[in-house]
Amino acid sequence: MASVKNAAQTALDDCWNRIGVRGDRSCAELSRHVHCRNCPVFSAAARTLLDVPAPAGSRQIATEHFNQSAQAEPGSAFGADMQSVIVFRLRAEWYAIRTAVCLEIADLRPIHSLPHRRDGAVLGVANVRGGLLVCISLAVILGVTTRPEAIPAQSRRRAAVPRLLVARGAAGAVVFPVDEVQGTERFRARDLRDVPATVAQARATYTRALMPLGDRTVGLLDEQLLFYTVERALA
Repeated sequence: MASVKNAAQTALDDCWNRIGVRGDRSCAELSRHVHCRNCPVFSAAARTLLDVPAPAGSRQIATEHFNQSAQAEPGSAFGADMQSVIVFRLRAEWYAIRTAVCLEIADLRPIHSLPHRRDGAVLGVANVRGGLLVCISLAVILGVTTRPEAIPAQSRRRAAVPRLLVARGAAGAVVFPVDEVQGTERFRARDLRDVPATVAQARATYTRALMPLGDRTVGLLDEQLLFYTVERALA
């Protein structure tokens, strides 16, 4: 749709494009909010734009836009071959899981152990938005046993904040504690690489492919197999 600019839009401080997820990521608030869309500054800007009266001719512009074909332009970031994932870290390893199965990224909170569940993948339960959700150790399932000193120096320098990744499978929502969340990323299926035979068996079993991301390679998880294992652990 053709953009319609006005004085209110011009006055907005679009910090997300400069120091946020669309900029150089230097904003100090990113460590707390993970993504700009969770920041109150971003929300306030959205409310400001929504309060601006629609300019003359906007209805005609919208009608013409939605009458066009829904086919994406070649090379568009929102083309049919693009997929969205949440990228996170476990110890020294980086992984990704489809955004479609992620409900939210929550702050770390106490995990209460369950009777007769002190070993294995089930860590206990945590209170998320007033409801108790089972916490599952991805590190146990994936066989991630890296020592703390092997954690990337870059993550230690920026004081990475542990999070709870809330995801939903066929049996309902569960919580995966992770050591760091980078945020949402997009990739093209044709850019994925096969998992080499040198990858540890447990990780290779649950990794669909490897996804290049900047200067690192991220393991794209097979969420169907992952949630199947979670269901068996809860049985």
